[in-house]
Amino acid sequence: MPEYLHNTGKVYIVGAGPGDPGLITVKGKTCIETADVVVYDYLASSALLTYAKSQTELIYVGKKGGDHTLPQKDINALLVTLAKQGRIVTRLKGGDPFIFGRGGEEVEALLAENIPFEIVPGVTSAIAAPAYAGIPLTHRDFTSTLGIVTGHEDPTKKESQLHWDAIAKGMGTIVFLMGVKNLPHIVQSLITHGRSPDTPIALVRWGTTPQQMTVSGTLATIVEKVNQSGLTAPCVIVVGDVVRFREQMKWFENRPLFGKTIVITRAREQASELSEKLTQLGAYCIEFPVIQIMPAETDDLDKAMLNLAQYHWLVFTSVNGVSYFFDRLFKLGKDVRSLHHIKTACIGPATANRLLSFGIQSDIIPESYRAESIIDAFKNESISERRILLPRAAEARPILPVELSRMGAHVDEVIAYRTVNSNEHVDSISERLENGQIDVITFTSSSTVKHFATLLQQRFSTETIHDLLKKTVIASIGPITSETAERAGIPVHITASKYTIDGLIDAIMAFYKVR
Repeated sequence: MPEYLHNTGKVYIVGAGPGDPGLITVKGKTCIETADVVVYDYLASSALLTYAKSQTELIYVGKKGGDHTLPQKDINALLVTLAKQGRIVTRLKGGDPFIFGRGGEEVEALLAENIPFEIVPGVTSAIAAPAYAGIPLTHRDFTSTLGIVTGHEDPTKKESQLHWDAIAKGMGTIVFLMGVKNLPHIVQSLITHGRSPDTPIALVRWGTTPQQMTVSGTLATIVEKVNQSGLTAPCVIVVGDVVRFREQMKWFENRPLFGKTIVITRAREQASELSEKLTQLGAYCIEFPVIQIMPAETDDLDKAMLNLAQYHWLVFTSVNGVSYFFDRLFKLGKDVRSLHHIKTACIGPATANRLLSFGIQSDIIPESYRAESIIDAFKNESISERRILLPRAAEARPILPVELSRMGAHVDEVIAYRTVNSNEHVDSISERLENGQIDVITFTSSSTVKHFATLLQQRFSTETIHDLLKKTVIASIGPITSETAERAGIPVHITASKYTIDGLIDAIMAFYKVR
């Protein structure tokens, strides 16, 4: 092994893909997961950073259309410095690092200092953005040639290296990257060098992301259309007859919630399911966890578990209740055999499925997913003088233990977990609300409503909150959550009839379908 490998780290120059985090390569994801440091660009999806270890250092270096946090030479030097510290560095670059990504310059800097490196190609926006816009770059009936051209050259060059005559006449499809500011020059150069003014052209902004926007026309009309649309960088420009396929092949922008910005207020560890499903329907989801799920501050649950033999029923009202119950059960050295004599009841299929993941089938799953339905279901059971253990949140409604006690049961309500405020991203959400940039805010429990209202009340007056929410649709998972919202002064537009995540999504879809 060369001597320098003993004293330095290694740099992985990774293509992050075009924007959709699902388009990262398997190897690229592994590089993020194993890195000591991730040095990332403006165009690299922030969702990819969640793959990094909690102790990984994240360094943002900009590279946004002429507004660079660090000049390229300083980025090169940073990579060298980090590697010489013996660290594993992942340099995360939008698209592919070797297609107008200046990855070659970074490699040259590493070579000069004998720093070991690897290149991990990425899906370039030159291919991905047209595909998401419904434009096949080649088609056997139209063209078999494709060229990828920079939309702006190094401004320090004395003369252009672009041979416009060859570009205009020699390629069936031409893709320009980073060319929005130079669009008039590009169009005029193509026409001047022989391309017909009637040639189709399309610009795809933020391709592969929920903010994707496409403007199409001809070389003769596109500049005016782009000016009217207000389209700005980053864009991919596609020139050629293949653009004609867009009207029949576009798929990404046809999804039912495309272009809708939806805020997810669930706790971070629970937000992914709702976020992923809404994203698949075209929405741009912002995770704004207004609550954090924390362990109980008392040992009442542990005490109850030491006396499980006395209980006849175990009632769970949430997925969190199940999770925290079994977490404590296992930490006390017990397992599911301790529950062999106990019947179980769960509110909702998600809670029942979580229980089933521990090998226990719920005896009662009411048709309606609320506490009142559990009470109705128990009317068919003989629970007089029976002991019921109810592990749940500290802030839960009192109706369930009260009504079960009236039916003659002895109910031990113990705190399994608690919810506390989380003000993560509150500045960003407040700014978006003020700018009218949020279409839907979702609430999946009364606690998310209460904590969201508290966060707004800490920043705005009641009148201002009312004004901020005027243009925003409020979607609730069920009537109890809706009632909590209305009491907090938050008007609800959508209430799911089926009180589940899928039910909430169906209700949002139905709302926009009618509109």
